[in-house]
Amino acid sequence: MVTRRSFIHHLSMLLAGTLTTPLSLRAQTALKIMTVKGMVNANAMGKTLVHEHILVDFIGASNYDPTRWDRKKVIEKVLPYLNDVRSAGCDTFVDCTPNYLGRDPQLLLELSNLSGLHIVTNTGYYGGSDNKYLAGHAFTETADALAARWINEWDNGIDGTSVRPGFMKISVNPDHLSPISRKLVQAAARTHRKTGLTILSHTGPAVAALEEIKILEQEGVSPSAFVWVHAQNEKDWSHYITAAEAGAWVSLDGLNDESISSYVEMLTFIKTEGYLRNVLVSHDAGWYEPGKPDGGNFRKFTTLFDLFLPALRDAGFTTKDIRQIIEVNPGEAFAIKVREIGKQEKN
Repeated sequence: MVTRRSFIHHLSMLLAGTLTTPLSLRAQTALKIMTVKGMVNANAMGKTLVHEHILVDFIGASNYDPTRWDRKKVIEKVLPYLNDVRSAGCDTFVDCTPNYLGRDPQLLLELSNLSGLHIVTNTGYYGGSDNKYLAGHAFTETADALAARWINEWDNGIDGTSVRPGFMKISVNPDHLSPISRKLVQAAARTHRKTGLTILSHTGPAVAALEEIKILEQEGVSPSAFVWVHAQNEKDWSHYITAAEAGAWVSLDGLNDESISSYVEMLTFIKTEGYLRNVLVSHDAGWYEPGKPDGGNFRKFTTLFDLFLPALRDAGFTTKDIRQIIEVNPGEAFAIKVREIGKQEKN
């Protein structure tokens, strides 16, 4: 079903010659994503969880120390969960833990080899939570200097490894953007224009998300390079359509056993408005926490496959709809390509 509002919007874009048709899985063969093991075709992502975590260390950037965890113990705890979700049908697992919060490319590489999952990691800095997870240089360096750091990880690998990032993960404050949050968005835009990496921003409320989109546009970057993370925290769903009309991705990232019905309602609304091609869904689960006994209370990754997809079918979502959400959209969202305003997208 397409509403009058979305029909008029689509018609005006078609007349202007600016509407981009969503790519099918077949068309994605020309596009690539970067996994911890290297480049693969975007259509090889298959069924994808776009926002999960293996390990997160909440100690803060000033005390950050990767020796706080033992990789062997983490693997022993986490691998069964990855095997479970692989058996449930997942092909690609996007790990959204950023630098100074527990990002460990070598750990992810080992888990990819052991589980058979494509795993994707990131570059970028997390500026939410009152900037607790930002290193000191993030406050003093310019946006260009920060971008240079992130571009270097794309060009040369992360922390001396061969692993390269497959996207950017940033985070901003949840209200009107502070100067440091604005700088992170600017740095992400400039990194995107050099690398083609998609920008995932932990945001939540629409007020910050829409300001981020505006900054990207000022930097010459298409909103199609931007993923509004934790959009489910915005209760006025009309903002989903505003962001989607601009071309951004609306990501609902807190799925769990108790939130099935509310997520079905959100997706039904987005589908009714005609923007199912702009939505992403994941759990934000996992979270091995160093310093806690046995890594703490690790959360499973299988709710989407075991409970949510059957609930969508019961609500009238077709096989094509479901494939759009968990296969086609991730392949397009994470494809490595420069998306500039007014220019043809470059792989």
